[in-house]
Amino acid sequence: MSEKVNLLIEKRNSEVFLRPRFTIELKENKQEILNRFADELKKETTKFRGSFVDNHLFISVSKKEEHFWSPQLHLEIIEAPDETSTLKGLFGPKPQVWTLFMFIHFIIGFSFLAFCIVLYTRTSLNESIFFPFTMMVVLPFIWVILYFLGKIGKETGKNQMKNLHDFMIKTINYKANF
Repeated sequence: MSEKVNLLIEKRNSEVFLRPRFTIELKENKQEILNRFADELKKETTKFRGSFVDNHLFISVSKKEEHFWSPQLHLEIIEAPDETSTLKGLFGPKPQVWTLFMFIHFIIGFSFLAFCIVLYTRTSLNESIFFPFTMMVVLPFIWVILYFLGKIGKETGKNQMKNLHDFMIKTINYKANF
């Protein structure tokens, strides 16, 4: 008797990224996988919430376990013509946290450019350059601090990230147990 073994090969990007990505090739079609996730998320024993938009699935931790740095797992399932599919995953903060961080980065970047212009103008007019020069030194430090805050946030949510990943792997391998 031959036994079908589901071998998952997960390709990960570098751990340097604040939003880790991975890809898994699956031997099932997109709808089977989406249905399996829907069934798992409907169970009362599950610790996760999920929402579906076309072939995208967003999984996050339960409301009672959620905190500011809680991660979210975004899965995209791309169907191949030969009844296989590719699952692409992206871990990241909740959209509100990510938007806040990007907004702050935009403000810092815009401010840096503005102070570059002020520094050039004051230099051309032979005026004091102390304040714009100070800001051009301080703003990159703030940028670095934001990066490390993001790393700390990622580390804070690492256990939840692992739980989300384990839930995904368990759900994908569910059929292999039969």
